[in-house]
Amino acid sequence: MDVISVIRTKRDRGELSPEQIDWVIDAYTRGVVADEQMSALAMAILLNGMNRTEIARWTAAMIASGERMNFDSLSRPTADKHSTGGVGDKITLPLAPLVAACGAAVPQLSGRGLGHTGGTLDKLESIPGWRALLSNEEMLHVLDTTGAVICAAGDGLAPADKKLYALRDVTGTVEAIPLIASSIMSKKIAEGTGSLVLDVKVGTGAFMKNIEDARELASTMVALGTDSGVKTIALLTDMSTPLGLTAGNALEIRESVEVLAGGGPSDVVELTLALAREMLDAAGIKDADPAKALADGSAMDVWRRMIAAQGGDPDAALPVAREHHVVTAPASGVLTRLDAYAVGVGAWRLGAGRARKEDPVQAGAGIELHAKPGDTVTAGQPLMTLHTDTPEKFDYALSALEGSYDVAPAGTAFSATPIVLDRIA
Repeated sequence: MDVISVIRTKRDRGELSPEQIDWVIDAYTRGVVADEQMSALAMAILLNGMNRTEIARWTAAMIASGERMNFDSLSRPTADKHSTGGVGDKITLPLAPLVAACGAAVPQLSGRGLGHTGGTLDKLESIPGWRALLSNEEMLHVLDTTGAVICAAGDGLAPADKKLYALRDVTGTVEAIPLIASSIMSKKIAEGTGSLVLDVKVGTGAFMKNIEDARELASTMVALGTDSGVKTIALLTDMSTPLGLTAGNALEIRESVEVLAGGGPSDVVELTLALAREMLDAAGIKDADPAKALADGSAMDVWRRMIAAQGGDPDAALPVAREHHVVTAPASGVLTRLDAYAVGVGAWRLGAGRARKEDPVQAGAGIELHAKPGDTVTAGQPLMTLHTDTPEKFDYALSALEGSYDVAPAGTAFSATPIVLDRIA
């Protein structure tokens, strides 16, 4: 087997054989195939696609590159959730303890932000003492004692994906649907969860800009999970507007705690409950009411135990940025548009995100929204507040926000886009 033949097969729109796929994934993981060669193959896949058989084999080969976890020792059924990424997408934070409070075990392996999309681990690391890196034994212990764990994937889990993802990010091939689907599903299947709910984002702030591409990605991932014996469903959800009223690390932790306390923005609560119901149903738990678990404080109790079990102090004050800048409404009327991508880029430029994986993030940086589409605003009232420790970044962030919102005359009709756009099972 040689890599040039594999590249040429896909370059010429051919179907990769199982042997070619197994070999190239293993050889790349071992360093036999060079980055520039895998870059060429990834670009050929982006341009020419893969069929279901190829994607399934590619995913299986990435799973086989590392270890597989097992949660059979737990007394609860396991359910996990994965989001394809968005702006203000803090849903994992209240969702994991909520589903655990309703009787499932939630082994949530999460990632870090890159570019305009935020990372769950970066958000949680704004809590003093909290640890993202756990051994498999520690992860299982936290899961067994609290019902939920949110942590980083270990180096032994699908190492081929870890290496390939970093390469795709710097070679313009992140958007390849076969590679997105196999990347997500190789980690989730190797993780060993019994059921999986996918939150596939659609809109300006998501990787999938239109619903047709999102539906293709969701269908591909649902098929991969189903074929591997993991009960998998997907919700297509709107990401044209940021979720909630915050985009940033500590800012989103604060908002998530508000949701767990029975408050918080209505869109965050709505999506959290929708995903919780899907996760509980997939896990076979039919009689639990996640809305009640939010209202009676049981989800908050799980959150506090989960944070403490990973070294965090749930009562500690969260970091606050040293500097802020207020953006005001240019006119009175109805806010009809607030672009998620622009807000995400603005928060990233303020220090909430990173351009490279090794870049640090500011815990307190980000954007706080004071109005959402459909709200009536008055000229001069705050629309958003920018937070950062480095005020020289304000102009850079403000340039990203230019033209990102529209204010129409008072009385203009406004119709909100539903949060959940479709369901694929």
